[in-house]
Amino acid sequence: MTRVIIVRHGQSSYNIERRIQGRTDVSKLTEKGRDDASQVGKSLSNILFNAIYSSPLQRAKQTAAIIHSELTMNVGQSAVPQTSDLLLEIDLPLWAEMLSADVKQKFAEDYRIWKESPHELRMLLDDAGNTKEHFPVLVLYAQAQQFWQEILQLHQGETILIVAHNGINRALISTALNIPASRYHSLQQSNCGVTVLNFAGGLTDPVQLESMNQTQHMGENLPSLRPEHRGVRLLLVRHGETEWNRQTRFQGQIDVPLNDNGRQQAQKAGEFLATVPLDFAVSSSMLRPRETAEIILKHHPTVSLELRDGLREIGHGLWEGKLESEIEQEFPGELQRWRTVPASVQMPEGENLQQVWVRSAAAWQSIVETAINQQLTTGLVVAHDATNKALLCQILGLPPENFWNFRQGNGAVSVIDYPLGLDGLPVLQAMNITTHLGGGILDKTAAGAL
Repeated sequence: MTRVIIVRHGQSSYNIERRIQGRTDVSKLTEKGRDDASQVGKSLSNILFNAIYSSPLQRAKQTAAIIHSELTMNVGQSAVPQTSDLLLEIDLPLWAEMLSADVKQKFAEDYRIWKESPHELRMLLDDAGNTKEHFPVLVLYAQAQQFWQEILQLHQGETILIVAHNGINRALISTALNIPASRYHSLQQSNCGVTVLNFAGGLTDPVQLESMNQTQHMGENLPSLRPEHRGVRLLLVRHGETEWNRQTRFQGQIDVPLNDNGRQQAQKAGEFLATVPLDFAVSSSMLRPRETAEIILKHHPTVSLELRDGLREIGHGLWEGKLESEIEQEFPGELQRWRTVPASVQMPEGENLQQVWVRSAAAWQSIVETAINQQLTTGLVVAHDATNKALLCQILGLPPENFWNFRQGNGAVSVIDYPLGLDGLPVLQAMNITTHLGGGILDKTAAGAL
């Protein structure tokens, strides 16, 4: 496995001024940007990197240098940052250095396209007297793809660090997972946010988004949202561990309770979310998520819990209650198919992914609609591994074939915002946060069975 940790540069002067940076190299790190970069370095100091790549722009280069100085305090850390032009930020030449508010006013129609259909944004540039078409987002995605093709070959089975920018980081994550360019704005990358990707091989081999946009090392439990983007925020949590998770026994729709570790995970999730004002809470109607939600809600005594059957775990049918070895013996080859082509597997006397897709999407849509109609702001949703993965795919416009691209640890928290209501696309602000469970940046929860 090749592990790739992606970091966005620290806060810059242009970030503060809300100017378009693009490929300009005027903007410098603020004091907060430097402090946050130092915190990133500390949070990564127990990881040995085989290589460190940075954008050549000074805000990213400086962030990489600060992180590296923290890493070198760790014995055995020898990788030195090197720059790659393939990590340059998105090229927005007509907007560079302008205030976002001025771009919105001066280029109103293009700005609307940028926000609603970013992959269709076109800029007409004068190239030595000739008019040249430039599609910033599409060019950026091709650049990200080229970076992966070059880098993954060089670092098979190694751990590498990438320090770059908001746009290129989104493109790197998207091209790794096949998230369409139309969803460019559906991924958040906070300054000094940390993302972890695991590659089985090259770009065409399986890849897992272990976590995305972790900001806890900067004292920010959940990524903050600009005031003008406030809408509905859903905190999607996977239930705590059960004894069957630990044994890798398939539970599906059998009502297995939390074990002691699972209750502790729920308590830690509750403490992690204790200061977040919750307006409502919804859980799968099954025992393990319900118990997890009830433990979390001890910190929110005025919030009642609503149960939804649509959020239940996938029905594994005749696999339920069985270990992987027993399933392999009774249904030869089916486990391998489930791991490689999950969308084509029909669980014997159980469900298929399409059925989970439909019912979880209906439940989720209903939750979002109710919140918007009742002008609620923040809600807790507790469900299961398969259900959460299905929802994450749908949030990012991915089909059931991408089911295994997302990791969901027991007690993990993901953050999904609807800044533009139901008509606008949701934004995955952060995914699979597990730092509150004591493992640091990496997810140390047991993989377990669904």
